[in-house]
This record gives sequence, C-alpha cells and structure tokens, in this order.
Amino acid sequence: MSCPDIKKRCKKKTMMVCHPKEKKKKRRLRVSKKIVCEKCPPLEGRQLLEGLAGAIAEAGPQGLAGALGPQGLAGLVGAIGALGPEGIAGALGPQGAAGIVGAIGALGAQGIAGALGPQGLAGLVGAIGALGPEGIAGALGPQGLAGLAGAIGAAGLAGPAGAAGPAGPAGAVGPAGPAGPVGGVLGFADFFALMPPNNAATVATNTDVSFPQDGPISGTAITRINASSFNLSAIGTYQVLFQVNVNEAGQLILTLNGADLAYTVVGRATGTSQIVGMALVQTTLINSVLTVRNPAGNSTALTITPLAGGTRPDSAHLVIMQIA
Repeated sequence: MSCPDIKKRCKKKTMMVCHPKEKKKKRRLRVSKKIVCEKCPPLEGRQLLEGLAGAIAEAGPQGLAGALGPQGLAGLVGAIGALGPEGIAGALGPQGAAGIVGAIGALGAQGIAGALGPQGLAGLVGAIGALGPEGIAGALGPQGLAGLAGAIGAAGLAGPAGAAGPAGPAGAVGPAGPAGPVGGVLGFADFFALMPPNNAATVATNTDVSFPQDGPISGTAITRINASSFNLSAIGTYQVLFQVNVNEAGQLILTLNGADLAYTVVGRATGTSQIVGMALVQTTLINSVLTVRNPAGNSTALTITPLAGGTRPDSAHLVIMQIA
C-alpha cells in the first residue's frame, strides 16, 4: 500500500462500543499516530499477497460497507488447493464415440438350447458306408408257387408210432339188438345142516362139510349129488354164500370139480364164531360139482359147533344162485 493510503485510514472514526447490560453510547475515539510517508517500491507476487494480508490485519474495526466498486482486474491464478470432497454425480452426458473393440473374452458357460430351427436344405449324398451287421430276420413272406414235382424217392424206414389221437365224436346210435336172456336170478337152492344131529364128527383137512338138508330150491339147474356135493348143470355164473359155526381157528374154501378156488378162502383166528364166505363162481362145463372144504395142508380138524349160543340146534347154510 502507498503511504497516502495508510494516512487516510488513520483518521478519527466514530465507533459503537457495547458494554454488557448497558445501553449503547457514542464515543469519540482519538487516535494519534505519526504518519511517515515513504516511497514504497511496488510489491509483486507473494510479497503483494502477504502485504495485503498484513494491512488487513492492522486495520481497525470494520466500518460500514461502502458502495460496491467496479470489478478489478483478475488476480493471478493461485496455487491449486487440496482436492475437495467428491460432488454429487452430474447428469449422464451424451454417449461418446465407440471405443476400439477389445480382445475376445474367455468362452462363457453354455446357454440353454434354443428352439429347433427350420430344417436346412438336404446335403449332398455321402459315399456308401461299409456293410453293417446282418439284421433280424424279417417276417416270412407269402408262399411261392408250387414247383414241379420231383421224382419219388425210395421209401424211408417206418417211424415210431405216433401218440393216439383224441377220441372222435360218438357215432349214431345203432339199431336195437336181439333181446337177451331175462336178467335177475335164473335159479337158486338152499342146502343146510342142523347141529345136532348133523356133522357130529369133526371135519378133517381136505374133507368137505355136509349140508344134508334141503331148503327152498328153484328148478333143476342146481341139485344135490350127496350130503356134501352139489351139481351145477348149466354153464354160467353162480353166486355162492356159506356160513358155518366152528370151535377151532381154521379156514374153509370152495372147490369146483375137485379143484380149490383159491380166491374163495375165508377163516378166523380165535374164538367161537361163524366162518362166512361169499364169492362168484363161473363154470365152463355142464354138470360142474361144487363143495365147501376144510383146505388140504391145514393141521386142524374142525368141530362144527352144536347148540351154539343156546339150547336149540344151530344151522350151517350153503346158498347157490345162478345169475347169468
């Protein structure tokens, strides 16, 4: 600053001083300063700034603001201050020009398969590939036309007999045949003994039992020969029933023409009870002879029990019926 400027600022000024809890008073402030004027060389740069700052510091209390003077010349650009805090982001500017294309990045993960596009044009037919393996045999085709008959070969060996085929359907009913013989019983006879007095002696082995008395008899086909033998005059089938009370364990058998009929043996092991037999006898000769016998080879003679179970004579029976 120039000396005149300093002198001007050192004039007396009226100041307002405020004391606590007191009314404002106007006071005159006397300031006596010795003003020495020197020719000051012009200041530049940093010295100028420091001089201005010092002059401001030496100034007294600020007076009333004067009228706004004209704008001075622009001062020198000061040093760049420290970077301030980042301001609010401004509006997005217009898009800049496209930059240079960067390098191709790494291949990303495979995306979801897109929809199947339309079928392209058929490509050129490729070369025929190697022959593949034989496929499954196809269905049998229709039978071809019959070929010409070949010459008849020699007859082969006879094969084994095949299994019997299923039975055929029943044929039609044939005409009725001639009437057969009358069915049922063709003849019958009952021969019996009473003990006592019959069969008083024991019946030795290989000896016939006596049935000396006659019961009911039909016709002449079945007749008596003697007390223990009976004649079957016609060839046919006869049902034979017999029952005899004996004391001992033993057996009885039917004979036909002197031969034992092995399938007719009956017997008992112990006790006093009846021996009962029943069989069908077929004859092949007329006038066949039938007997009831104590079989040969047995060791026991049989006692025909008299008065079995009471006081009355008990019976033994031989019943013969021709049924065919």
